[in-house]
Amino acid sequence: MLLALPPMALQAQSTTTYDRVILGGTVMDPASGLNAVRNVGLQAGRIAAVTTDAIRGRDTIAARGLVVAPGFIDVHAHGQTAETYRFQALDGVTSSFELELGTADVAAWYAARATGQRINYGVSIGHIKVRMAVLRDSGMVMPVGPGAYQVATAADIGEITRRLQAGLDAGAVSVGAGFTYTPAATRDELLAVFRVAARSKTPVHVHIRNGVAGLTEALELARASGAPLHVVHINSAGYAATPAMLAMMTEARRTGMDVSTEAYPYTAAMTEIQSATVQDLYRTATDSTLAEIEWPRTGERMNRERFVQYSAVGGPVVLYRNTEPMVTAAIASPLTMIGSDAYWQDGTGHPRTTGTFSRVLGRYAREQHALSLMEALRKMTLMPAQRLEARVPAMRRKGRLAPGADADITIFDPATVRDQSTYREPTLPPVGIAYVLVNGIPVVARGQAVEGVTPGRALRAPHGRQ
Repeated sequence: MLLALPPMALQAQSTTTYDRVILGGTVMDPASGLNAVRNVGLQAGRIAAVTTDAIRGRDTIAARGLVVAPGFIDVHAHGQTAETYRFQALDGVTSSFELELGTADVAAWYAARATGQRINYGVSIGHIKVRMAVLRDSGMVMPVGPGAYQVATAADIGEITRRLQAGLDAGAVSVGAGFTYTPAATRDELLAVFRVAARSKTPVHVHIRNGVAGLTEALELARASGAPLHVVHINSAGYAATPAMLAMMTEARRTGMDVSTEAYPYTAAMTEIQSATVQDLYRTATDSTLAEIEWPRTGERMNRERFVQYSAVGGPVVLYRNTEPMVTAAIASPLTMIGSDAYWQDGTGHPRTTGTFSRVLGRYAREQHALSLMEALRKMTLMPAQRLEARVPAMRRKGRLAPGADADITIFDPATVRDQSTYREPTLPPVGIAYVLVNGIPVVARGQAVEGVTPGRALRAPHGRQ
């Protein structure tokens, strides 16, 4: 529940000088349904007033003709560096989470960012990363040896679950998993992972195996364990089966299961070429099938010779496997929140890293009318906040634009907002994102990144010494 201002403070709005005011913008708040011109007053990193009254501040943002929305929350973003946080801020993101791959050491992950970041951040304890550590896999990003292909012993599973629990105790936001990246993990191992999560009702954010069979497997594990389930990028796991899988999730929710999902607005995926999810699918593929893979550094499509060559080198690849109708079905579904699956590695990345949220607003809401602007904002703000708030109480103050909420705010032009990044030029920032505030501090102003500011805070479950 948001912290409301006392009546005396509300009466004194017109005489208060706020730290910062946002004047004359159209406030769109999915939590309350407010969609009207208002003035917004910010004080000490929180929203202090949303009013029709004239207000003043020590700093003023003129927002006439612009939408003032809660800051966007990305539940699925790899990279998690100062560089990617800058990219994401320009796309309106104020909180970024690595919840699929996660980390094997939660305390160290947060400590590495404690000197200050541009936006808010959080991480899962990741089954993939923990399995790599326990089985001594040499992969730099994804498992390439025992972490992918070695069956874990009972003792190994015991150590994996011990480390997962330790990560939760250290404040991990969720448990992360990727069944396609750990094909040797048995049902017993995966069920043990889900049971760890179930003890604290922590969601498992999982990259399922593809198609209806993959979703069936994940739903059965969630049902057997009692753990909440979040299926990452359903359009990138479902392909042509996406509508059927969305229907399965709707039915699971109808029966009382705690399940959720997300989607990103692109037809091509990106992952590490040495990972099991690529190698197991393409190792024996024909040249015509290998042509689905692009080496992004040169733009060339693969054949057998190039696949062998680049598999030895390692690095990210683009996979052209989806269709626009399936992406649209996922983006428009009332079940899905928006998650970028941002991917950036050594200067190479997917355009979703820089353009996901502006692309949904511009292409799917404004141009295609696949969903309303308010519904698009709900998927980017309130839905992810509500998904995470039981585990991370700080999320109860995110994803809303009302007194008491954190002053994470994205201000954009609904008539012009759109992505610009491409597979050839993935660093191009979007247009139409005018201001982005994190805990009341601008990190984007007049469409440009503000340098030298680090107002982002760790988003973490209660743990140890607070």
